[in-house]
Amino acid sequence: MSCDYRALAAAGIQTLKPYEPGKPIDELKRELGVSDVIKLASNESPLGLSPRVQDAIHRALPDIARYPDGNGFRLKQALAERHGLDMNQLTLGCGSNELFELLAKAFLGPGDEAVMSQYAFAVYPLVVQAAGAKPVVVPSRDWGHDLDAMADALTERTRLVFIANPNNPTGTWLSKGELKAFMTAVPENVLVVLDEAYAEYVDQENYPNGFKLQRRYPNLIVTRTFSKAYGLAGLRVGYGVANAEITDILNRVRQPFNLNSLALVAAETALADTARLQESLAVNAAGYEQLTSAFKRLELETIPSVTNFVSVHLGARAGAIHQALLRAGVIVRPLASYDMPEYLRISIGLEAENQRFLTALEAELVS
Repeated sequence: MSCDYRALAAAGIQTLKPYEPGKPIDELKRELGVSDVIKLASNESPLGLSPRVQDAIHRALPDIARYPDGNGFRLKQALAERHGLDMNQLTLGCGSNELFELLAKAFLGPGDEAVMSQYAFAVYPLVVQAAGAKPVVVPSRDWGHDLDAMADALTERTRLVFIANPNNPTGTWLSKGELKAFMTAVPENVLVVLDEAYAEYVDQENYPNGFKLQRRYPNLIVTRTFSKAYGLAGLRVGYGVANAEITDILNRVRQPFNLNSLALVAAETALADTARLQESLAVNAAGYEQLTSAFKRLELETIPSVTNFVSVHLGARAGAIHQALLRAGVIVRPLASYDMPEYLRISIGLEAENQRFLTALEAELVS
């Protein structure tokens, strides 16, 4: 081959390293021949689809040959009613990941900068670099965002700031006062992206509601997802809330029909199924207690989390323990790619799944 096709790619993309998702169950079965596998790696809901959502999907199947509603009217209407929003504030995305990509495409270019925290979601620097801009990574404070340092990192080239609240993969969170102080310090021409993918799980009195903050700060964009507490990870539904002018820009670069028909009806139904959401949160709270109590008994340090996952410190053996868990048919998430090589992130599953992980972990620790 005489042509170097990689050199034809945009400059920012040539040096990108692809995002590494959690290992799929089928992949582990193929690699190791393990037949009985549980996955506690990708922060998915262990309950799966509710019966109401399954019924709604089944009823929508006869129209699957038709294109979906490209504007997602019914889902937007339901979200607006639930959260007290105007429909012209909403942008729908194929997961919240697509919202990050749309924001980067719309507001970043060569020479621009986007500020983010160390130990934050790995997709942020990927979309920034792909747009030809520079990710500015600010050192973490106590495994979370150091908002004072992030404010100091702003320059005349800063166009976007990414904040995850709660944060992934550490599970830390920021208070109302912290976020308000930061927003006050940020110039109005710098857009702040508040990623609230895990907001439904938080039970803290001083946790801020991003939608209420957005009413006060027009340069704030809030993103959420149906992939976690609502159990729709495989259907990929996210949404962003911003002022109408920003929303208009995002919808100019959003592809038509970016959400399929089944995803739209599933999200609308899941949003209305409040009983299922409460069940999901109750299972998560019980699972968090189950895991953290066991980690304490095993004298393992964890990062306090308000999400549906816990990151546990296993020291220099973390990589070897991860491989041993895979051989036992238990998939968890190594954090070496986040520069946290001594930690594993454990998604909270059903009680029996959590116990199977703990049994396999303890067996490896004493071996």
